[in-house]
Amino acid sequence: MSSPTGPASGLPVRMPRPRQPGRHRRPEPVTAPEGAPALILAVPGTPEPGTRSLAEEVISIARSELPGLEAAIGYLDGDDAEYPALASVLAYTAQRRTERYEIAKAAGREVAEPEGPAAVVVPLLVGPDAELTGRIRRAVADSGASAELTDVLGPHPLLAEGLHVRLSEASLARADRARLFTVATAADGIILATVGGEEAVQAAGITGMLLAARLAVPVMAAGLDQDGAVAAIAEQLRGAGSVQLALAPCLVGPEAPAGLLDSAAKEAGCPASEALGAYPAIGKLVLSQYATTLGIAPQQQQGAPAR
Repeated sequence: MSSPTGPASGLPVRMPRPRQPGRHRRPEPVTAPEGAPALILAVPGTPEPGTRSLAEEVISIARSELPGLEAAIGYLDGDDAEYPALASVLAYTAQRRTERYEIAKAAGREVAEPEGPAAVVVPLLVGPDAELTGRIRRAVADSGASAELTDVLGPHPLLAEGLHVRLSEASLARADRARLFTVATAADGIILATVGGEEAVQAAGITGMLLAARLAVPVMAAGLDQDGAVAAIAEQLRGAGSVQLALAPCLVGPEAPAGLLDSAAKEAGCPASEALGAYPAIGKLVLSQYATTLGIAPQQQQGAPAR
């Protein structure tokens, strides 16, 4: 039984852990600055429940990395009913910021007049796509809101990590080279598939080099939207000695038309892994683009071996 001065004899006393001094001290968590622009995730592709779930998970990851972050989702092909269009989300975000300022001013609070963009728009794209980014720019202009548009998410080492994980989940790659265990169905050649034209293929090729270093097998990029490109790369890999090929989509998912990945895998005559989807690195890269635009620095995320 405890006494007024503490627990009874023999019971442990939990004391607060002292803060570590110097360079070993854990960094204070970074929070979103007061009045910071909202992060608007621009989602391409046909809106549907799976796409919404994916986008919400990406936003949830970003919020967990930067508490206090205001974020919303705008669909490039939204209908403003179940799936709000990007231009409408931007207009609403700008209006809300103005209303908050006016309410605070009417209440007698000393508040600074809003400056800078009302929102930062981050495309949910791992690589360049001139058509989609052009449409996003037009939606920003149509909204009438002050907004900054960031670059796409890749190339980046974290994308190579995500691709490695998706391949290992499909039993097409070893999960961890350091453990040196084998997977009977592991591929000895990877076709890295993307959309967005030649520029996107070149960007995917950079991520492919990072993936090749992780897997110690050849990786070559091909455009899903270029006729015969996937089959040509499959033939090239087989001609170089690869026997068991695998198709790895260098995509979040919604940007590729339904059925395109399945058709490409059949064309190449090989199995395929899943698209990156809501892999945690996607949310972190979305936040990184937002933070870079604003000049704030959430805790740096480094690519790590897949486990």
